[in-house]
Amino acid sequence: MNANAPKPHPWIAALQTGLDGLEVALLAGDAAGVERASAQVQGVLQRAPRTAEFAVPGTLRADMERAAQRFGQLRQAVLRAQAQSQRSVKSILPHSAQPTYGAQAGRGYGSTGGAGQGYLRA
Repeated sequence: MNANAPKPHPWIAALQTGLDGLEVALLAGDAAGVERASAQVQGVLQRAPRTAEFAVPGTLRADMERAAQRFGQLRQAVLRAQAQSQRSVKSILPHSAQPTYGAQAGRGYGSTGGAGQGYLRA
């Protein structure tokens, strides 16, 4: 970093730190680390400065645009890793591989949310 460059906004610095952690976890193939880093980035995003601060031309706006681009690239990397994981599970266990999220159609669960009718009558 250039010694004469202005210091980034503290929020941008926190976002960059979170994105660094996410990138490290992705490169290491650390699923738990990716989850923790993603939660950290989400927390930082929830504490974003007011919208009016981004409207002012300057370093916050420019830094945010760079961070958004980096976030988009890392998001794509997370999605690729997730798809690769799903393909791996499906190749190892083709009949039992279900998507991580979503309804499990055809599993015999009725509208009771998984509890059988016999259980509900007992």
